[in-house]
Amino acid sequence: MKRIEFTADRRCRLDDFLIHDRGMSRRLLTRLKRTENGITRNGMLIRSIDMVEPGDVIVVQLEDKSFLEGNTCLDVPVAYESAGVVVFDKPVGMPVHPSIKHQGDTLGNFFSGKYPGLTFRPVNRLDRDTSGLCCCAKDAFSAAALQGNISKVYYAVACGRITGDGVIDAPIAREQDSIIKRIVSPDGQRAVTHYQAVCGNDKYTLLRIILETGRTHQIRVHFAHAGHPLAGDDMYGGSTEDISCQALHCGKLTFNEPQSGEVITVRCDIREDMKKLIT
Repeated sequence: MKRIEFTADRRCRLDDFLIHDRGMSRRLLTRLKRTENGITRNGMLIRSIDMVEPGDVIVVQLEDKSFLEGNTCLDVPVAYESAGVVVFDKPVGMPVHPSIKHQGDTLGNFFSGKYPGLTFRPVNRLDRDTSGLCCCAKDAFSAAALQGNISKVYYAVACGRITGDGVIDAPIAREQDSIIKRIVSPDGQRAVTHYQAVCGNDKYTLLRIILETGRTHQIRVHFAHAGHPLAGDDMYGGSTEDISCQALHCGKLTFNEPQSGEVITVRCDIREDMKKLIT
């Protein structure tokens, strides 16, 4: 069981406090009502329709039932951690989730080894060969509170010289007869990428990128479509002359801490193989 504690700061119904003040989903609240000692106030059981007063201590008990096999031999740096959240600096080449080809060597396996008894809940997901910050919730409440509420900044090295700022607004669809590959297509889903050229040379440009939408492979597809595929991204036409995997890194996350509401910003520097391309 995972214990989470809140302190009420106004007089209101318990369900109003948990849903509107603390961002709890109605689905989770319903689950808690069916859990023995799921919600207490000052140590006593409380119903969702009961009133809470300023200073009341509300405790919820969350039960996790789905676990991955842990692997304590893996090592992933932790960039930020609190009671409900952990942000990893995921290395290139590590998948987030297990698959047929990857059993035991994923971020999920590392998480389960580091936090036995907790369900793996990644909030922002990265491709296997995309490095950088990956936020994971330690419980269902934190996962719901963070969903859709994380601002992300990516850094990529694209082939060729790019100058200034720009926006790529081009719909993305799955390429016919391919499970993985995406293309720009009129019948695809709307996809918008904002970018800023940071520095570079005649061969490569370092870009700062913010996504307005979150389509699969969006950054990789958009810059390939624009004639500037990411360095190392052989799937979408990027040169592998100087780097062996896609030069894409999630370098900044900003979110509200689920329990305290504090604004948290986490940063991590780009990889050395990306730096070498533009120095």
